[in-house]
Amino acid sequence: MSIQTDPYTSRGNWPQITERQDPVVYGDSQEQGLLSLEKLRFYNDNGYLFLPDFFSPQETQTMQEHQQRLWNESQSANGPEYVREAQSDMIRSIFAVHHNDPFFAKLLHDPRLMSMARQILGSDSYIHQSRINFKAGLHGKDFYWHSDFETWHAEDGMARMRAFSISIALTENTAFNGPLMVMPGSHRYFIACVGATPKNHYQESLRQQQYGTPDDDSLAFLARQCGIEMPTGSPGSVLVFDCNIMHGSNSNISPYPRSNVFAVYNSVENRLVQPFAAHEPRPSYIATR
Repeated sequence: MSIQTDPYTSRGNWPQITERQDPVVYGDSQEQGLLSLEKLRFYNDNGYLFLPDFFSPQETQTMQEHQQRLWNESQSANGPEYVREAQSDMIRSIFAVHHNDPFFAKLLHDPRLMSMARQILGSDSYIHQSRINFKAGLHGKDFYWHSDFETWHAEDGMARMRAFSISIALTENTAFNGPLMVMPGSHRYFIACVGATPKNHYQESLRQQQYGTPDDDSLAFLARQCGIEMPTGSPGSVLVFDCNIMHGSNSNISPYPRSNVFAVYNSVENRLVQPFAAHEPRPSYIATR
């Protein structure tokens, strides 16, 4: 009987770049769904897909109204789901909106989104994590380069790369207000990060991540191999991106706010196990178990 080893070992003493061991698109390419075969091929090759004006103007306006409601409520909130910037009391993220807010729970289970999830994951899915990220004009801070899967594997126990994220633009995403940047094709590489995970790391990493971020040489390699794209668009647009693509965003030093609602869809066949490189699992408002 052979002993299975973890193909995605990370948080050790040195960085390492290895090839991805899992498919990108698990679904049957012949299965009918919202995404065309051409779009699925683009996603498979590049690790992301940008869908401009996915939601109607009326749907988008309703989302914006509920986002503003949550922003207003968050100013006096102090629960763990409310994450503030590292150097101020300004709200950075509100987690678990698919659990705690009926409007966003319904939105993130919209049949159009669930259809995409089935096409990409090839199975039923559930929401692993949800959040609204706020970048207030002139004050919203950066999210440094990272692969989500590295963190979800190390700290949550997500065994395989069978998950993806959607980001719904709630405000205009421009080149000036800190939009998400991606490295197309970087989802084909796994970057092992350096440094043992501190206990309760999430309490600091959600404000400013230090462990689970790639080293400079690995980032330079990926940038040379893959380049950097910046999908931007109007409110109601959707960015779909693989769990392992390298991505990040700059601080917002423009006066124009940038807000997005995120949801992570994980295959029911990829349920979480014990963390691969952490003392204990992160709380359920970060990683639904």
